[in-house]
Amino acid sequence: MFRKRDRMIQIKTDAEIERMRAAGLVVGRTLETLREAAVAGVSTLELDRLAESTIRAAGAVPSFKGYQPHPAVPPFPASICASINDEVVHGIPGERALREGDVISIDCGAVLDGWHGDAATTVAVGEVPEPVRELLRVCEESMWRGFAAARPGGKVSDISHAVESYVRAQGTFGIVEEYGGHGIGTEMHQEPHVLNYGRPGRGPKLVRGLVLAVEPMLTLGGRHTRELADHWTVATTDGSVAAHFEHTFTVTEDGPWVLTALDGGRARMAALGVTAG
Repeated sequence: MFRKRDRMIQIKTDAEIERMRAAGLVVGRTLETLREAAVAGVSTLELDRLAESTIRAAGAVPSFKGYQPHPAVPPFPASICASINDEVVHGIPGERALREGDVISIDCGAVLDGWHGDAATTVAVGEVPEPVRELLRVCEESMWRGFAAARPGGKVSDISHAVESYVRAQGTFGIVEEYGGHGIGTEMHQEPHVLNYGRPGRGPKLVRGLVLAVEPMLTLGGRHTRELADHWTVATTDGSVAAHFEHTFTVTEDGPWVLTALDGGRARMAALGVTAG
């Protein structure tokens, strides 16, 4: 680790990155399983149980279960966050069953040999209206545009600016500002914070061995959110549908290496004309 402006940022060795890749693959494979299972009639609690069994079968531990950011907040009781429709992030799984036309954000984390992986996807349940499909497309693509902007010697806000610039060019989507990406390693949340908006050329330097989770959150309405009475679930204040995508990646001399993508991000990076690490 090194200290910059009194903030600790963890820089990993090549061997540590390989261990994070192993944790990332557990998360990536779990999310693939959950995407297929997220159909009408399935409850979010069933998805959570499937996630936990999949993670543990891989020799890892769910990193969300029991997570408590501070004493005033109850420990998170599940292995995934399951956020439906107007819920942006941190939804608690329960008996609620998915219905045709819903969208569900599934956020998943796992710890393997002391190293964390963290990723999220938003899934349409059956047919959804075109504006909702476009919301999901833009949200996911903005994340990949953020990775494509991450080059050694650049700054963290280069990612933020790329995410925002793509979203603004696509329409009038709300960009949630209260939540964003983060450093990750031996803890799930580390410095630096990664905004989904802002000017380029600011913040910590992008260097080899820095690992970040990038996670844009967009809405079909305004950007403002509220926290529900469970102290965890975050929803849009105007009731508009939200989307959330996330991957963990590391900076390399050869390009971004997306540790939670099964192919390391090669296909999506190639589509943007960028070499993946």
